Order: sequence, then C-alpha cells, then structure tokens
Amino acid sequence: MASNLYKKILIATDGSEYTKRAVDYGVDLSKHTGAKLHAIYVVDTAAFASIPMDAAWESMYELLRREGDEATKYVAEKAEAENLEIERLTVEGHPADEIIKYADDNSIDIIIMGTLGKSGLDRFLLGSVAEKVVRNSKIPVLVVRGKK
Repeated sequence: MASNLYKKILIATDGSEYTKRAVDYGVDLSKHTGAKLHAIYVVDTAAFASIPMDAAWESMYELLRREGDEATKYVAEKAEAENLEIERLTVEGHPADEIIKYADDNSIDIIIMGTLGKSGLDRFLLGSVAEKVVRNSKIPVLVVRGKK
C-alpha cells in the first residue's frame, strides 16, 4: 500500500539499545506505507572542537565513524529483510542540526528517532538531541522511547 503522507522516512540512530525500537517503528511504517527509508548517524564533532588534533583524537574519530557505520548497517539490515528501499549515511556536526538539515534537504516526510541514549547529567548539560529536533524541525518527529 502506497501512502501520500509518507514517501520518505528518516531514522536517526546512535546505535544504542534505546534506538532499536525506533528502528522497528520506522521499518514497520515504511513497510505499511511504501516509503523509502533513510538512516542517519551523526558524529558529534562539537565534542572534539577544543581538543587539539592528534593521534588520540584521530583514534576516537575513527571509532565514532565505525560506530556510525554499524548503527546505519543495523537499520539497513532490518529494512532489507523486509525488502524495503534504504539509503544510509554517516555525517559530522551537531546531531540535532544535522538531522534537521538532512530532513530539509531531502524532502523527508517524518523523522523517527529514539531518546538517543543520553540521560542524567549528560542530558542536563548537553540537552536532548530528540528534544532539540522536536523543537526545531518543520516536519513531524516521532520519538520512540527505548525499553527500560
């Protein structure tokens, strides 16, 4: 069944257990609407802005890139198991800003994301990525709570 409401769905993932339910929701919605899936992972380079570029930074950066590849690969495998069309990418920048920018630039109809793993003091200091996306996105955002 094709939907006029959803033609492109963006799943934002950080690879954590918290986002796996959001992936399931996104894949299921795509399966029922015929929408193309997009999976995005954002390497948060703002966290490294004050650190001098050296071997340790390079190692951390490569680790985060690999984490992003694995996170979007997980989404792609779920989608492909349902014979769904998917595009996956890893980008750099501030997560909320990059998610919104990608959605705007690619005419995405809905953003689906989990609560993206941050909690406690990290959430208080950094703010919630999901909250920032909900607050600033011009398109609908579905935030799926992870299982406790």
